Amino acid sequence: MTMMDIREPVFGWGERVAAAVDLVNDGSYPGVAAEAVLAEAGSVGEIVNVGHHADANIPVYLVEFLAASGTQVVVGCLEEELVRV
Repeated sequence: MTMMDIREPVFGWGERVAAAVDLVNDGSYPGVAAEAVLAEAGSVGEIVNVGHHADANIPVYLVEFLAASGTQVVVGCLEEELVRV
């Protein structure tokens, strides 16, 4: 059995990023309807944690966005869903 190299994240904790696409609830965000937009494309947020999906060998980012309603939402994002600001 060989160990897979862990893919390094391109974004870091505390970094400001923007949503590259509309981020919608896949059903895992409590209290919000499935398919509801959590953060619109272009919304700016800050990375508050960086994790790793072991099976897919990809970084996963928790990003705190200010929603259009004025409330803060923390959304799990993949690299292709984010861009640097």
